[in-house]
Amino acid sequence: MKRVRKGSSPVLFENWKALANPDWTPSFENLQKPEKPTLHKALLSEQGWVCCYCGRSISQQDSHIEHFRPQENFPHLALTFDNLHASCIRETEPGTPLHCGHAKENDFDVALHISPLDPDCEKRFLYNYEGQIMAADAADEQAKYMVRLLHIDVPFLNNRREEEIRKVFDPAFLASATTSELAKLRDAFRERDDAGHLLSFGHVLARFAEQRLLDGTT
Repeated sequence: MKRVRKGSSPVLFENWKALANPDWTPSFENLQKPEKPTLHKALLSEQGWVCCYCGRSISQQDSHIEHFRPQENFPHLALTFDNLHASCIRETEPGTPLHCGHAKENDFDVALHISPLDPDCEKRFLYNYEGQIMAADAADEQAKYMVRLLHIDVPFLNNRREEEIRKVFDPAFLASATTSELAKLRDAFRERDDAGHLLSFGHVLARFAEQRLLDGTT
């Protein structure tokens, strides 16, 4: 999972909600232009233009506004900024394997959830050289639940994580990498570029370098 640091809710969005009156109640269903695209862009910007769950690069054209706590079960949070994120996959297609926000739908166990807002959420997962994700602690039922819930272990994501990992951590480098080199990579992969974008799967690469620093796993 990718950690998200929440920013400020867009003024336009908050002003729109403040228009509530006895004859009109704001809802996610009636959120339209210009408030909705403004909100969507704000969510993408605070996340560095990567998915809140898998961490791959996204844009307004190929992502959607995600309710971490589903609207159906938590209607009072439908317009709460801290419950809103940007997740990959804008439109679902029949037969296409789903993951991240669209895979989660309304299935949500509060007792087992791990929020992208949790400062330590990234540390609760490991990645192997084949791009597979797993709980960092075999006894961590919450981490295992989130992998299942979000389907973030599907071949589509595993293959893309593997491609990115192998680009950087080839066997020759892994055999000779110093602590200093790994630490620099770990930090660099969590930095934004001049446009405010994070690297696609950058947190995975940072975590992989961190794993090597901690115990040398590949």
